[in-house]
Amino acid sequence: MDPAIAQEGIAAAHNMSMWGLFMQAGLVVKLIMLGLIFASVWTWAIVVDKTVLFTRNKRQMDRFEKVFWSGQSLEELYRNLAPRPVNSMPSLFVAAMREWKRSFEGGSKAVASLQMRIDKVMDVSIQREVERLESKLLILATIGSAGPFVGLFGTVWGIMTSFQSIAASKNTSLAVVAPGIAEALLATALGLVAAIPATIFYNKFSAQVSRHTSRLEGFADEFSAILSRQIDERAS
Repeated sequence: MDPAIAQEGIAAAHNMSMWGLFMQAGLVVKLIMLGLIFASVWTWAIVVDKTVLFTRNKRQMDRFEKVFWSGQSLEELYRNLAPRPVNSMPSLFVAAMREWKRSFEGGSKAVASLQMRIDKVMDVSIQREVERLESKLLILATIGSAGPFVGLFGTVWGIMTSFQSIAASKNTSLAVVAPGIAEALLATALGLVAAIPATIFYNKFSAQVSRHTSRLEGFADEFSAILSRQIDERAS
């Protein structure tokens, strides 16, 4: 048989589409590819979830600050927010007002450490809010850093298997080598497909967490100053 015809037959036996390369890959490489596809889907699910969360959070803070600085009574605002679960900036306000009201219920005059307690509860609220915003970001960081290496492992394994097949067939023509190399390189491609968006959005969301934290800390300082003045007035 003409060697050229034989090589064409070998190449035709290999489906060079993405699906064909996946189906022709070895078991280990297939498992790695499936894991990377799952990681990619998981990444985009986290991205959608976090995008909605940060957008909702920003709108919630904007609305709250508008009401807070409108001159509405703090007691009235507390009565509106306290009965329902709140997050972000309203949670700081409710925590501080709850501590304020506990200290003055029953006509108590022990206000020496009230400012410290209010600052403490707001610090705890900020920490909880940061933990809520940062949840699942570690997953993005892990996928972003490990994805290319997992894909590279699949590629190395696939190339080793491909070379073993080449050695067994004793044929080093491009038509024989190319399909196996392409199957192996697909694993690296999938690793990059998972890792690149994960890294980009991890950096983006980390920056947003920092901005939200700074905004919460700024409000906590301003509200603490307001309550401090009222404490001084009551103590005098």
